[in-house]
Amino acid sequence: MSLADEIKAPLRNTDRFFIDGEWAQPSSSAMIDVIDSGTEEVYFSVAEAQAADISRAVEAARHAFDDGPWPRMTHPQRAEYLRGIAAGLRERTEALGQIWPRESGGLHILAPYFGGDAANTFDYYAGLADTFTWEEPAQPTAGGEFGLIVREPVGVVGAIIPWNVPIGLLASKVAPALIAGCTVVLKSSPEAPGEGYLVAEAAEAAGLPPGVLNVVTADREVSELLVRDPRVDKIAFTGSTAAGRRIASICGERIARCTLELGGKSAAVILDDMDIATAAQAIAGAECFLSGQVCSSLTRIVIPAGRHNEFVDALASTFSQVRVGDPFDAQTQMGPLVASRQRDRVQGYIARGIADGATLVTGGGRPKDLDRGFYVEPTVFSNVDNSSVIAQEEIFGPVLSVVPAEDEADAIRVANDTIYGLNASVFTSDVNRARQVAGQLRSGTVGHNAFRTDFGIAFGGFKQSGIGREGGVEGLRNYLEVKTVILEGRPAGYEDQAR
Repeated sequence: MSLADEIKAPLRNTDRFFIDGEWAQPSSSAMIDVIDSGTEEVYFSVAEAQAADISRAVEAARHAFDDGPWPRMTHPQRAEYLRGIAAGLRERTEALGQIWPRESGGLHILAPYFGGDAANTFDYYAGLADTFTWEEPAQPTAGGEFGLIVREPVGVVGAIIPWNVPIGLLASKVAPALIAGCTVVLKSSPEAPGEGYLVAEAAEAAGLPPGVLNVVTADREVSELLVRDPRVDKIAFTGSTAAGRRIASICGERIARCTLELGGKSAAVILDDMDIATAAQAIAGAECFLSGQVCSSLTRIVIPAGRHNEFVDALASTFSQVRVGDPFDAQTQMGPLVASRQRDRVQGYIARGIADGATLVTGGGRPKDLDRGFYVEPTVFSNVDNSSVIAQEEIFGPVLSVVPAEDEADAIRVANDTIYGLNASVFTSDVNRARQVAGQLRSGTVGHNAFRTDFGIAFGGFKQSGIGREGGVEGLRNYLEVKTVILEGRPAGYEDQAR
């Protein structure tokens, strides 16, 4: 029997929610079917949260923050729980390897990396307990003898995660929130709720106090109740820019804090000294990851017009040879899309690209040998007008658009001509030239000669690609409020400081 034949989901309590430290019965019998993206069959089902369930989860988090021990623990005490969750996630790496490919289409061979990386994220933020500056002296300028800057938890956090890489994205929200002293309601995506159950199991095994982490699954209408609830101090969201606009407007109405990691239409700027074959290989290889269902994918390739045709030939040759198929097959380079609606969306954009006059060079349909599963061929368009729909809107699939530019200055202009600013890359053999061009690109991350993102430093976008950063020390700051304390004397621990 192959891995793909083991169709029972390795999860417990999928008919319940994790609320207030217990596996709670739902308020209704509503269930969500999770569809295997490679077979189009039901993989498992989970309880679907209703308004009462969201309210109960928020109340548990609110009580745990206002009255429970969690915010009153020391940072090192909280760190031990984070390390326990990390250990629990490592124990569940095999389970993740079964769940993620079926939910989202990711390759089974990559699942251990993402499971380990999520565990490392919890360990990283546990380590900040002893190294981050939680408070520091500040010289008063308007009276008082001694000042302090104190960084305290923002409160109850609603963490809303998408379906593409849920284990990594939930870790980048939950771990910094917990070490800060916040309590969390984690809302999983209906397409990919399994990872939420895995982290709930790990938190339960670590003995996390009741109400500190609560996990539910809900669709958009009910999820909005989490955003609107006045008991929630902050929303941390990863998803589409359209949904982010909605969340930002609701948070704005009640001045709730929010961190938004949104969409992208990221540009690869290929300069005139770059080897064409090397660039084509790097871009095509990166687009294989999760079938292009990545917000920071380099899906617009901007290149001098004189090199356009040569590059298109190299890119099409490389991308068309990508092996598409069963994500459990070790030879597969690209799996399916997450769902039928996503496949239909991608194919709709491909049809629009053709209708608008772009040249379809390769791909565009379903792989001929795959009659089941949500598969789309690796697709390349050439001679794409940067003002066209396929160059301006996020497709979230394996579709690459090559846009000709007049020269380097025009390439930078074209790269910046978008509402997004999440990721970019500069392809050149000259590192100094790469740095100079990077300084002109309006993007939260700029890589060199490859698709690059780094949650260990910071990840987030300019413009409509989001608000705030996730990962690293910058990702922790989003879960803290800064308090100024002005005293008439020096408190314990500061008596020996120079005056």
